[in-house]
Amino acid sequence: MNSNDIVTRPLAVVTGASSGIGRELALECARHGYDLLLAADRPLEDTAAACGAEGASVQLVNADLATMAGVDAVHEALAGRRVDALLANAGHGLGHAFLDQDFKGVRHVIDTNITGTLDLIQRVGREMRDRNAGKILITGSIAGLMPGAFQAVYNGTKAFIDSFAYALRNELKDTHVSVTVLMPGPTDTEFFRRADLTDTKVGTDEKQPPVEVAKAGYEAMEDGEGSVVAGWKNKIQAVLANVTPAEMLAEQHRKITEPGSANKS
Repeated sequence: MNSNDIVTRPLAVVTGASSGIGRELALECARHGYDLLLAADRPLEDTAAACGAEGASVQLVNADLATMAGVDAVHEALAGRRVDALLANAGHGLGHAFLDQDFKGVRHVIDTNITGTLDLIQRVGREMRDRNAGKILITGSIAGLMPGAFQAVYNGTKAFIDSFAYALRNELKDTHVSVTVLMPGPTDTEFFRRADLTDTKVGTDEKQPPVEVAKAGYEAMEDGEGSVVAGWKNKIQAVLANVTPAEMLAEQHRKITEPGSANKS
């Protein structure tokens, strides 16, 4: 084989790739010919092995993406390589009433879901804009469409992310850089355990498999769509959120996220 026969695989960066939606997004990329740089603050070896079995070359970065040092670690690991797709998926929630939460936990949610996410998007997005090519998928949530009683900070961060994604897409509309926001509903991941929501109705109800969410997000990214709501029930909920008064939405949210709601009829 001579050098002209070598095909360079595109590179995808996936954050929050240790489990759940992020892991499945990484696998979607691997199955469709991407090499990967995976980043998370939790072990990534399982995801890496699964993606490697699909033929991908995988690089791991264990870093807390709520910190500038964590984002620096991801950017430095790229070592100037071209990023063809950025799947900004890192994020987590925090249950219970806002006034009862430890503010360190509050700040970590904000810094992960917003600050670190935007920092990485700006760094990689500038490089994509400079060469006029690239795809960005941002994991938002239908939670961003409603006031999140007993999950106020998380829903607030996702409202920011959902809005930001549409704004960035518009700013880049005259380029070949696409921005897509993936808006899942409740998904069967570690999210609810990490957010201390296991005694809530939403934490115990049936949820959408992450593989379905990731597939919808990946396909929307590849098609250059502006947004995708994964699952027909979530699509209906997203439509209703646009016509329902905010106070009513907050009360509805309370019924599924208030501590102990799992045991209420």
